[in-house]
Amino acid sequence: MTDVIEVGGAELRYARERLGEAGEDAWDHLLDWLMDDYFRLESTGWENIPADGPAVIVANHSGSWGLDAFILMKALARNLQRTPHFPAAPAMFRFPVIGSYARKNGAFPVDPLLGLEHLTAGELVGVFPEGISGLEKPFRERYRLRPFSPGFAVTAVQAGAPVVPVSIIGAEEAYPRLGQIPALARLFDLPWFPLTPVFPLPSKWLVTVGEPIPAPPRPTSYGARSAAARSLCTEAQDAVQTLVDRERQRRGTPFW
Repeated sequence: MTDVIEVGGAELRYARERLGEAGEDAWDHLLDWLMDDYFRLESTGWENIPADGPAVIVANHSGSWGLDAFILMKALARNLQRTPHFPAAPAMFRFPVIGSYARKNGAFPVDPLLGLEHLTAGELVGVFPEGISGLEKPFRERYRLRPFSPGFAVTAVQAGAPVVPVSIIGAEEAYPRLGQIPALARLFDLPWFPLTPVFPLPSKWLVTVGEPIPAPPRPTSYGARSAAARSLCTEAQDAVQTLVDRERQRRGTPFW
């Protein structure tokens, strides 16, 4: 009887793994279709991401469900010969399929060092310094960046890594935040549950990579490192906001 249970358990695990892989493949194909046919994504500036060595990719975060993170992850995979690592909120890994997909494509649970070990190993790390507050912006405040959390700058200074600003245009219109549903947020143990369309609207997306900001020489004192990190954080936010404003004007209309 024990052997039957063990065999059955192995078969169940195998079936779950296969179903999970099928779901991840379907999600990957859906992202391809969204980017190429539905959002008609255009991307430029990939030459600004170093071909080797560490760098921190810093992007604006918007759209109620954070689809922009997956679009950027996929765009990076298409255009680079390197796999960036993204710190992500623990709640994201609780979602079936997309949580395991994100983990397999470089995402890891956020930690205080924001991927310092990846940078010291000469790898890329991508961050959304607005965090969840970027997703909670009401539609009337679209493309106005929320204050950046400086953790990425502290890590960049410590690792001596340049910061590469990236703007993402299109997510605000694809998933406009019309409100929140606190009861569902509590039910599913999520930091927010937005009132937004079930399926994204067909907005035009632009992903633009700006020129890298060199990391300052690593100061020896804590106070100097802290000041350098604050300065780098401000410079990075200004660079991303400038890119966002420019690319938003270049797009013309949200839907075309």
